[in-house]
Amino acid sequence: MPFEFKEVERISEISAKDFQIHYVKPQKPVVVERITRYWPAFDKWNFDYIKQVAGDKIVPLYNNDPVDYSKKVNEPVAKMKMAEYVDLLQSQPTELRIFLYNLMKEVPDLQNDYKMPDLGLNLFKSLPMLFFGGEGSNVFMHYDIDLANILHFHFAGKKRCVIVSPEQSKFMYKIPYSVICREDINFDEPDFEKWPALKNLKPMFADLNHGDMLYMPEGYWHYMKYLTPGFSMSLRSLAKKPKNFSQAAYNIFIMRNLDNLMRKWKGQNWIDWKNDQAIAKTNVVL
Repeated sequence: MPFEFKEVERISEISAKDFQIHYVKPQKPVVVERITRYWPAFDKWNFDYIKQVAGDKIVPLYNNDPVDYSKKVNEPVAKMKMAEYVDLLQSQPTELRIFLYNLMKEVPDLQNDYKMPDLGLNLFKSLPMLFFGGEGSNVFMHYDIDLANILHFHFAGKKRCVIVSPEQSKFMYKIPYSVICREDINFDEPDFEKWPALKNLKPMFADLNHGDMLYMPEGYWHYMKYLTPGFSMSLRSLAKKPKNFSQAAYNIFIMRNLDNLMRKWKGQNWIDWKNDQAIAKTNVVL
């Protein structure tokens, strides 16, 4: 039995003042349709253009293999020239994805293709991260380690984003010392007998088309599925809530390093213990 999803509110345009009042302050997600229509990227950003300006760049690729204790967090499974990867995306389904890649650093001219949106957020102009995926590929459920306010812009296709508020984390079978949940949970077809706490979730979804933007507030869980080949760009702003800002600092400077250390020391036993703890701690709230 699938979840009963609620669709994220969609609007066509908004002022910075209203965006702050109605979405940032109450930490409410929203889709702003075709917010990029005045950017050069709206007309230029397609796969042919990416091949033209970045085809020779070597890009890191990821898949959805279970966590491997011998690898660091966010370590790629392969590398490939961008042109070859784009050809792969357009020729066949593949689970290989580009994840958190700062292509603008490699191809500075791309910085001229977008404008910082006037939504009252202090966005990091130096950190526009790109994400690419093929039809049917997905990004496992997680939340961002820095608990940032995220503006997620989609291009060249269609993408479904499933999001869950941080208040529902106690039902998520969260893995300790990480920002993910149990990787064997299928959020497309959840098994409520195996994962009974999921029945308490109230997830939302947003289907993004070319040029749309999804605002994800601080610490929101998200699962992304590419309905067609496509790519997205995220801009981020520091967490405004003091509790989230402190948690972000802990995640980045302490938790991540501790987890990498324990992987080296305990190996697979560390991964197994964390997976067991995810179930034990979630069962407490049932």
